[in-house]
Amino acid sequence: MIEKMKFLNITGPKADIDRVVDKYLSKYEIHLENALSELKTVTELRPYIEINPYRDWLTAANELAASLPDTGFSPADMTLEEAIDTVSRLKEQVTGINEKRSSLEAKMNTLIESLGKVQPFLDFDYNIHEILKFKFIKYRFGKIAHEYFEKLEKYVYDDLDTIFYKCASDDQYVWGIYFIPAEQATKIDAVYSSMHFERFILPDEYEGTPKEAAEKLSEGISELSAQISASQKELQDVLETNREKLLSARYKLDTLSTNFDVRKLAACTKDDQQVFYILCGWMTEKDAAAFQKDVANDDRLYCIIEDDENNILNQPPTKLKNPWPFKPFEMFVRMYGLPSYHEMDPTIFVAITYAFIFGAMFGDVGQGLCLVIGGALLYKFRKMELAACISCAGVFSTFFGFMYGSFFGFEDTLIQHVWLRPKEAMTTLPMIGSLNTVFVVAIVFGMFLILATMIFHIINGIRNHDVGYTVFDTNGIAGFVFYGAVVTVIFLLMTGHHAPAVAVLVVMFVIPLLLIGLKEPLTKLVEKKKDVFPREKGMFAITTFFELFEVLLTYFSNTLSFVRIGAFAVSHAAMMEVVLMLAGAENGGSPNWIVIVLGNIFVCAMEGLIVGIQVLRLEYFELFSRFYKGDGREFKPFRKNRQKA
Repeated sequence: MIEKMKFLNITGPKADIDRVVDKYLSKYEIHLENALSELKTVTELRPYIEINPYRDWLTAANELAASLPDTGFSPADMTLEEAIDTVSRLKEQVTGINEKRSSLEAKMNTLIESLGKVQPFLDFDYNIHEILKFKFIKYRFGKIAHEYFEKLEKYVYDDLDTIFYKCASDDQYVWGIYFIPAEQATKIDAVYSSMHFERFILPDEYEGTPKEAAEKLSEGISELSAQISASQKELQDVLETNREKLLSARYKLDTLSTNFDVRKLAACTKDDQQVFYILCGWMTEKDAAAFQKDVANDDRLYCIIEDDENNILNQPPTKLKNPWPFKPFEMFVRMYGLPSYHEMDPTIFVAITYAFIFGAMFGDVGQGLCLVIGGALLYKFRKMELAACISCAGVFSTFFGFMYGSFFGFEDTLIQHVWLRPKEAMTTLPMIGSLNTVFVVAIVFGMFLILATMIFHIINGIRNHDVGYTVFDTNGIAGFVFYGAVVTVIFLLMTGHHAPAVAVLVVMFVIPLLLIGLKEPLTKLVEKKKDVFPREKGMFAITTFFELFEVLLTYFSNTLSFVRIGAFAVSHAAMMEVVLMLAGAENGGSPNWIVIVLGNIFVCAMEGLIVGIQVLRLEYFELFSRFYKGDGREFKPFRKNRQKA
């Protein structure tokens, strides 16, 4: 169902807008419209422009509270000054801790970098600091690729006055140190460079051997890491200790910021020397009455509820309100599109037909109960709307399981069927022969649903005062008469009765089709418009002929589409029969229960998914397309109703 809406104009002194929003509008859900767009007939309107003074403080509060859970939180009463003081104080503390941590991290990164430089030379058992004091012998730390190292050893090394000390190697490089006489440094360095020796400088702060230096560096890194962890804990302790105050401050700032942002949708007007604000928006009929009563004695606020729809430019927003068993199915409606304000809400229709068709296609007592219980648990603990829909569909699966006599695939074994067994039940029809009964029932049920959706189409047309949509449309009165006549004739023939007289068939078949084909000119005629028929009458006749052919084809294909209900009922029985056969239980033998359990899980999961999609396809393409547009806009209150939450 769609809640009835009322359009409100709220005005008062410009400086009083925050009080009104905080005292009154925060208690109700109101969908605000842009006052400048809504009140185009009002002269001398201008936008309400001010900079939000709370936004920066709210941003800071959000950053501080980012690592804190706000579950189980009850905001304390706090003034704006207290909120700002709380955020400012915590921001200063957190900034100091973060600066200290950043300094520690910089020091640790320096030590890590130094450790990385010395690690390749751990096997060099000599005091690095002493090497750095050499005057007559030069040294170079670095690495060289394996292929060039081999060339160095084979072709060059014996002819040079150098010693290469190999320290470590990996898949690509050999790490080491070479020593050379100081007076030959330039020449020998050039040779090593030609061999792509990559040199790097070790800083002089190292003491002892590379191994000792690495140990000291590791100790320093560990100490700094512990200090960083301590600063992180200190930060978290500060936030946890002030959690209630911080979250309360954020709540206060968020409320004030949201209230202030109402100005974006407000307009200002001047009367004599005083400036007034104007707010426009939608409330439910119930909230509007309560709001008007609430502000009746407030001499600084004036509220008008607009009752004449001709004075309202925009269509009212849509707010759905359905009983709790049907509410989860609003998800399917939203996926297609919300109904417009004057359109029928199809939620209850979807809930009933979806669950019923799902059950008919997937009838099994055991698997149905699993869907009921599993869906209910998921909805309770995870609040998944789809799980609630599955649980409701599982109820009908259980019901049809009794109708078919199926319990986890065992048919007429543990329970006896109440109605029929889908694979075996057959019906003999005149002129057609023998057909599976569930196929016949599925077609009949589909015809009934198509006629029902045509009635919904007519109701929507009447609500919107659209004559062409109501009377001459494919799914309007003309379409309903034609399709209803076809259904009636088929029913009479299949039950052994005579078809109506030719004259009756002409009236029931031909005239409605002509009305459908002439929808556009007849609509113009009823609405007393000029140029009833188009200028190209020949082209119009050809187009009308092919459109009518498409209409007939659509009626036929839409009706046959419901055969899938029976097809899936039969396929479910066939799939479970295969599972029982694989388990060795088809002839009453001792079954393999592992195969039966796994087979039931597989069938329940796979077929449940496929059936769910197929039912949704029937809803959208065969039913919704006949009566539902879904072009409504959602009712969005400018903020959550905090007092009722």
